[in-house]
Amino acid sequence: MSSPVYASSRVPSASNMVNKKLTGHDLMELGFPAGRSINLAISLMQKHYGHLSPAAQLDVLRQALLAPDKFVTHTVLGEIIAALAKQHPERGEVTLHVQPKPYAVFGDSLIEADAKEQMNLAMRLPVTVHGALMPDTHKGHGLPIGGVLATAGVVIPYAVGMDIACRMHFTLYPVPAAVLEQKKQQFKQMLQDQTRFGVNTGFEKPREHRVLDRPEFNQIKILQQLKMRAAHQLGSSGTGNHFVEFGTVTLNANQNSFNLPAGEYVGILSHSGARSLGKNIAAYYTQIAMDTCRLPVEAKYLAWLDLQTQAGQEYWLAMQIANEYALACHEQIHERLSASFGEKPVARVDSPHNFAWQEHYQGQDVIVHRKGAAKAAAGMVNIIPGSMTQPGYLVQGLGNKAAMDSSSHGAGRALSAKQAAQVLYQTEMNGLVKAFGVELIGGSLQESPMAYKNMHYVIESQLQQVEVLGTFAPRIVRMDR
Repeated sequence: MSSPVYASSRVPSASNMVNKKLTGHDLMELGFPAGRSINLAISLMQKHYGHLSPAAQLDVLRQALLAPDKFVTHTVLGEIIAALAKQHPERGEVTLHVQPKPYAVFGDSLIEADAKEQMNLAMRLPVTVHGALMPDTHKGHGLPIGGVLATAGVVIPYAVGMDIACRMHFTLYPVPAAVLEQKKQQFKQMLQDQTRFGVNTGFEKPREHRVLDRPEFNQIKILQQLKMRAAHQLGSSGTGNHFVEFGTVTLNANQNSFNLPAGEYVGILSHSGARSLGKNIAAYYTQIAMDTCRLPVEAKYLAWLDLQTQAGQEYWLAMQIANEYALACHEQIHERLSASFGEKPVARVDSPHNFAWQEHYQGQDVIVHRKGAAKAAAGMVNIIPGSMTQPGYLVQGLGNKAAMDSSSHGAGRALSAKQAAQVLYQTEMNGLVKAFGVELIGGSLQESPMAYKNMHYVIESQLQQVEVLGTFAPRIVRMDR
């Protein structure tokens, strides 16, 4: 039996082991891959070596990891070695299906070939149950942005995305939209005073929120490390395509989900995720997934975590915390602006689009990943933004099963951020935004309206998935830069 590649010289210091039991984190620092072998090792060590200190138990395990051939027949350690060998195959041993499973495509002509190739690869995973592409789909990492993927018993961090729980959050006010033009400078000042954007930014005195009191921040190591920064960034927005904007809401009919007459009203729409908290959770557990789920190199970003393992359960909990945190950020943004505006909202809509849900599909319990796709179950109200100059749509889900109760999360990129910076001009962008009567604060060339797909075609391509209730046209937009 060859020496496993998971052997490691990293050993928790003795000072950290005083008066504590052996934990999964101790074993991972020792070199154990996340998975069933950790739970087995802790159980066996407690049963047979419980008289030793945790540091001494780790020393026994370290010797077994460094020379597994010597311990393969050992009555206790041999069982752990066997579990590790079974759990940790060589790169490429997980075999992909030769052909992808069939999947639904909405707005086929709007989706580039590279994105479809990414989806084809995801549909070849042995854990895949079903999938779908939304009309805003474009190439990403692992699963394409706009991809929906259902798996059996596992979660794929990169199919959730690096910006965990990124979402759209919308607030509607019973105030005529004409006030946006009448008091444009006041609304612009509100956005400048009440929002913060960027990697290292936040409010001088961030507001408190109950999410930071969640016990997981003390129970999960990666969350412990991220809590202080999360507290600082609470209520702020990210970079890139993240925004907060005032706009005109047009409701099409008197009978609508908002109990307002047909007409034009003031709305606020924001787009951002779980900030550094989400990004670091994603990076940490993606690495564990790639270390323990040894896929062919072309599929490495689709590595998964078994939800029966410690790492899988930790990621799932951390993902829920990131979701609550992202929602808290949006709630505080909208609360600050509402207070400054001096008006009470009549409705709010919240729609995460980088997330995984436990759902039931065709008689099977599955994990549904929506990466850059929104949930559109029957009756669920949602908002799908366009661009700075293209209106977004307030919609109600129709529960389309081929789409796995999903819709697009936006217009989708026609040009990548890099392409946009290379082929577009700032003067063109400025002229276009001005021509549409939009006041822009910040906003890089990468986010030019010309970098996005035609929203009219995108919404037309998913009328089997959603019913249109109204539109949202941006009027005063703030972004990072």
